Amino acid sequence: MRLEKAIKDSMGYKNPIIAEIKVHSPKHGDLLRGRDPFYILKAYERAGAIAISYITEREHFRGDFKLFESICEETELPVLRKDFIRSKEEVERTAEAGGSAILLIARDLKEKTPEFADFALEHGLDPLIEVHNEEELKYALDSRGLIGINNRDIRKLEKDDGNVSITERIAPLIQEDRIVVSESGISSVDDLKVALKYADAVLIGTAFMKAEDPEEIVRKFVHAFSIMR
Repeated sequence: MRLEKAIKDSMGYKNPIIAEIKVHSPKHGDLLRGRDPFYILKAYERAGAIAISYITEREHFRGDFKLFESICEETELPVLRKDFIRSKEEVERTAEAGGSAILLIARDLKEKTPEFADFALEHGLDPLIEVHNEEELKYALDSRGLIGINNRDIRKLEKDDGNVSITERIAPLIQEDRIVVSESGISSVDDLKVALKYADAVLIGTAFMKAEDPEEIVRKFVHAFSIMR
């Protein structure tokens, strides 16, 4: 299933939560803490997440592309690959691995963003075009695909706390027909409430991975105030 369809299909009966399997954080260190990534995956599935995200970047986040491939094989949920994508070969590689979506960072790709988004779509991937400020947003608005608003500054490698006010500020500048995902810096139901007031879905990693019971916390986020949306 495509990521965009999964988001749209969940609207109206549960909060669209993209749950991230993050093995390491530059700020918090080891997030797996000896747990099997597939234990986390199954917990997310049971809790009602609408998609899975996995970071394949190795240097800072200890990602493993082979694990990404295995996650794609193991789950029927859409799987988003997060990395610093700078070549079309990596887009092709993501599609060949069975991914459903790929993160494209507007700050890195700049004027090439629309071209990369089209290339991803041609290969059956939903591009999630990530922005952090109004200057980067212009590249996303010129591109096809979903728009992700990162509540943290990617240049700081998640060492800042993040603030959903970034979503609150940028989302109203995006056309209503575009799917918007609020990413990172969401650690409480109160944060979730603010994010979903402006975005169609949220992507959460660190808060879920730090929890002792990932299934319990994801279920709490999935069903929190979902009827009021």
